[in-house]
Formats: sequence, structure tokens, C-alpha cells
Amino acid sequence: MQEPIRFHHGLESPDESEPQVTADLIAALQQILETTSEDYGHAVRAVHAKSHGLIEAELTVLDGLAPEYAQGLFATAGTHPAVIRLSTNPGDLLADSISVPRGLALKVLKAEGERLPGAEGDTQDFVMVNGPVFVAPDAETFLGSLKLLAKTTDRAEWAKKALSAVLRGAERVIEAAGGESATLKTMGGAPNVHPLGERYFTQTAYRYGDHVAKLSLVPVSASLTRHGGERIEVDGRHDAIREDVDRAMREGPAEWELRVQLCRDAEAMPIEDPTVLWDEAESPFVTVARLRAEAQPGWSEDRAERIDEAMRFSPWTGLEAHRPLGSVNRVRKATYEASADFRSRFNRCPMHEPSQLAG
Repeated sequence: MQEPIRFHHGLESPDESEPQVTADLIAALQQILETTSEDYGHAVRAVHAKSHGLIEAELTVLDGLAPEYAQGLFATAGTHPAVIRLSTNPGDLLADSISVPRGLALKVLKAEGERLPGAEGDTQDFVMVNGPVFVAPDAETFLGSLKLLAKTTDRAEWAKKALSAVLRGAERVIEAAGGESATLKTMGGAPNVHPLGERYFTQTAYRYGDHVAKLSLVPVSASLTRHGGERIEVDGRHDAIREDVDRAMREGPAEWELRVQLCRDAEAMPIEDPTVLWDEAESPFVTVARLRAEAQPGWSEDRAERIDEAMRFSPWTGLEAHRPLGSVNRVRKATYEASADFRSRFNRCPMHEPSQLAG
């Protein structure tokens, strides 16, 4: 196995088109935000608007990690308060029969060290999706997908439900032949799986102290793994996912492992193109921390007020040691900020990074 590559800023190759792409992305997000806030009389996130699980947990960094894994947040063994937000990717609050990829945002508190530019507080966010690769190879291509999402926001929900059923069928045909389509999944063809049984990935690369890595959160307790591949029964249940997550979390403790895959070959494991799968045979994922949540409600109105409304989750909230890398991540900084600022202004609810959990 090759040694992990050393991080340096020359690993990235920004394109001169990125400032314009960023402006166009913000415009597309603004379209979504203005449409949904007018509909609801309240601003929600431009993407991943609907939460399905809001869970308080503890992240324990393992002791005795090898030097290449004992980096940044994970350089010192110890336990940190943490918040998990489970979601799906549309910017409008849809019925759960419209199946799209699952998202998981993890916010770790008491993360000490040099902060990223503009990152408040002492938290570290990791934003993940239940698939190992991103839908687009660069920010400019992703812009096309987001414009399509903006155009479908606020369209008839019954039509979205019908389209989702058709796309799920098409995706099953593709998977039966040994493939998959990220586009079909994003537009409503994703399997309607239980989010607690899923494995989540950052998809994009991050600085990992002296190195570069991708991260993954993997369910390991029986309370979670029993939901692996489980399909949510959505008939007649607008918030079926939220209800099932709540029921599962009340039944007992849940535990995940946070794993790290180090980049060992900058060409075979590119930083700029997140559609390329990093080969686990060349660089396996290694566990660096455990995330544990005791039995609790999986979602509540009180937590929605404290987490959905008062918190923001962004790859750019965190430590310089975990700087987001690549084209998609570079444009995320301004776009995530624009979405959070819109919500804060519209809802007249300033957002600040939490210093502790309310319990």
C-alpha cells in the first residue's frame, strides 16, 4: 500500500469560471428560497429542507490511532457532544413518497484548533449523502442539476409522486443490470430506504491534517444495521420517514463508526472530480471515532426549533485541518452562506454555532 500523499495547496486547481458559477448557483438557490418562503411564509433550506431525524449524540475519538489518522479533530482521544440531522435533498417540504437520496449532517462541538475563514464557534461539520460519489464532476456541471431542481420546486406534488414511482422503476432496471444512475436517484428514483440503516459519505475530498481524505459514517449497532436496505412504507403517510426514525431511536441506543479513507494516489484518487470512486482496495476506510446516541425521540418540534431553525450545517464550518477541497467544495462556501443568510433574514432568527446541547 502506498503512503498517503501530503497535503499542499497545489493539489487543487481552481478554474477561472468558478466565480461566475458561484454567482449562478446562488441565483438558482435564491429562486428556490424565494419560491418556498412565499409558499410557507417561512424560509427553509434551499436544499435538504426537510429533516427526518434530529438526534443528539456523542462522538468519541479513538485512542492509539496511527499518526496518519491522528490528525485535526482526531489528533487527541476524547469525547465531543454532537448533533445529527437526517434529511432528503429537495428544497421544498415534500411527501415522503417522493424518494430521493438521504443526507446526514454531523455537527461536532468543542473542536479546538485553527478555524477555516469565516467559521464561527468551535464546531466541526461533516456533510454526507448515502452514496460514495457525487452527482457531477465539477461545480459547473452541478449547476445544471441545481437549475433543474429550481425549476421543479413548487410544481404539483402529485406529478412528483408519479414521476418518482416511474424513476424508481427505471433505477431498479439499471441496478439489475449491475449499474446505477446518480441522476435518476437525485430526481426521485432513489430507493425509499430507512435512513438509519444507510452508510453515508462526504463524497468530496477534505484536508485531513497533513494528508487528504474522504470520510464515511457507518451504522454498526444492531439497532441500526437491522434497518439496512429496509424500504419505508409510505402509503398515506406524509412524514413516514420521520415517524419511522422516531420509533427506531426510541427503542434503544444507536452506534456508528466514523471512518477515514486517505488519498494515496492523486491521479487514481482525484481531488477535483468527486464522481471518481476511490478504490478501497488501494486505501481502505479506517475507523477513527465512534458516534453513539442513547435512546431518545428521533424527531421533535422542540429540536426542530433548536436545530432546523437555529443551526446551519456547512462543509466550511470547522477546522483548517479539515478544509474542504475541490471545485464542488470551493463553490459551496458562498452558496451555503447565502442560503443561511436568507433564512436568517426572512425568519428574523440569527444563527450562531452552539457551544453546548440543550438536552
